[in-house]
Amino acid sequence: MLDVNAIDLHYGAAQALRGISLKADVGKVTCVLGRNGVGKTSLLRAIIGQHAVSAGSITFAGTDITRTSTVERARHGIAIVPQGREIFPLLTVEENLETGFAPLPRDQRDVPDDVFSLFPVLRDMLGRRGGDLSGGQQQQLAIGRALVMRPKLLLLDEPTEGIQPSIIKDIGRAIDYLRSLKDMAIVLVEQYLDFAQELGDYLVVMDRGSIVYASDKANMDEAAIKRALAI
Repeated sequence: MLDVNAIDLHYGAAQALRGISLKADVGKVTCVLGRNGVGKTSLLRAIIGQHAVSAGSITFAGTDITRTSTVERARHGIAIVPQGREIFPLLTVEENLETGFAPLPRDQRDVPDDVFSLFPVLRDMLGRRGGDLSGGQQQQLAIGRALVMRPKLLLLDEPTEGIQPSIIKDIGRAIDYLRSLKDMAIVLVEQYLDFAQELGDYLVVMDRGSIVYASDKANMDEAAIKRALAI
C-alpha cells in the first residue's frame, strides 16, 4: 500500500530525514517510535506532501506520489491526524467534521456511522464549538475528521499526547477496530512504547533522522527497542 524508499528531507541546510525506508500494509498498524526531535513528524509531513523530499521516492497503492501535491494525496485517500490536533476552534463539531468532505466526490459527502460509533461524544456535541471541547474530545474530533475522508492510509501523529488515560483507551480501541476492517493501512507515530507494542504489527525506532531498529511484532526484541529509544 505505502512504500517509502530511501527518502531524504531537508529544511534549508538542515537534514531532517536520512535514507528512510518504510512500508505500511492494509489491515496493519506500523508504529514509528522515537524521542522528540528525531524526525517522526517530518516523516509524516513527507508522506502527506507538506514538505518535498530531496531524495528517494514514495509510492502509494502502486502510484508514485513523490512529486504530487498534498491535495492530490488526499484525493488518493491519505489522511492525517496532526500533532496538536489542529481542529478549528470557532467551528462547531459538525462543521469541523464537514471539513473532511473537501477531497470527496459529492455523493460521498456524509459522516460515516463509524465516527459516531467509535466516538459517541461527537454526536452529542455536534452543535458545540470545537474550542469548547476538552483536549481528549478534540483528539477524537481530529480522528473523526480524518475518517470522514474515507482514508486508505491513516497517519496518526502522537494521538495520545496530553490525553487522559480513559480517552487513550478509547483511541486504542478505535485504532484496533479500524485495523480489523482491513480496508486501510495505519501509520502511528508514538512515544509510549506500551501503547505501540499493544497496537503495532510493525515497529520502527528513529533517531537523528534515521531508522535504527525495525521489526515485526512476532520477532520484536523489547530490550533492543529500549536500547534504540535510549540512544
